[in-house]
Amino acid sequence: MAGYSAIEWTEATWNPVTGCTKVSAGCQNCYAERMSHRLKAMGQPNYIDGFKVKTHKSVLSLPLKWKKPHKIFVNSMSDLFHEDLPTSFISDVFKIMCVCPQHTFQILTKRSKNLGKLSHSLPWPDNVWIGVTVENSDYLRRIDDLRVTPARIKFISFEPLLGSIPCIDLTNIDWVIVGGESGPGARPMSTSWVEEIRDQCSVAGIPFFFKQWGGFNKKKAGRLLDGRTWDDMPAIYKKRELGAHGSPVKEKPHD
Repeated sequence: MAGYSAIEWTEATWNPVTGCTKVSAGCQNCYAERMSHRLKAMGQPNYIDGFKVKTHKSVLSLPLKWKKPHKIFVNSMSDLFHEDLPTSFISDVFKIMCVCPQHTFQILTKRSKNLGKLSHSLPWPDNVWIGVTVENSDYLRRIDDLRVTPARIKFISFEPLLGSIPCIDLTNIDWVIVGGESGPGARPMSTSWVEEIRDQCSVAGIPFFFKQWGGFNKKKAGRLLDGRTWDDMPAIYKKRELGAHGSPVKEKPHD
């Protein structure tokens, strides 16, 4: 339920919740759904019900066992702001994050309305980042819901990017990720769509992270844009990364 992650912008995953339901176009080829069915077939007990939304209290304490700093993607196999989750369990997840200041917790949701409804009743220490997924212009409203949260770091994941988004209001946004869809049935992403967002970030002075081109074979497609990688992170994380004498501290995630 936790461990190393191959996701380029994080280091580890933590899944106190598993399972989800589709809410928008980006959900069509959900990688977490495919993986959950595979894990069920392998006999993994936490996936006995496949992709049904379930909480796992036994997993809550895992970050407490990791002493070295990690970037942790919270609920890579679900959505912490899913409407079927008890508010009390969401609060329990936040309590754990609050007592683990050595880690950076990255939460990503498509349920921005529920985020907006609950955000002011939750604690937001600086090490808890919150982001929303925006796959095309139809879902720009999610950014408005994100903007009003009390979180120190607010970010947008344009993944899977499914269309051109020429006019993005990036006010009070701290980080942008862009990525193409991968796996079976992956929908293509245009280079111009990526450059369009990259250029808007450049004008606004916002860190830009290009995750992947995607496609059926995402490793072959790679993640170079204009001949280079784009791995920018929020300034607050760069400060946490520096050691006492300004040298980068590299920590390797582990279970």
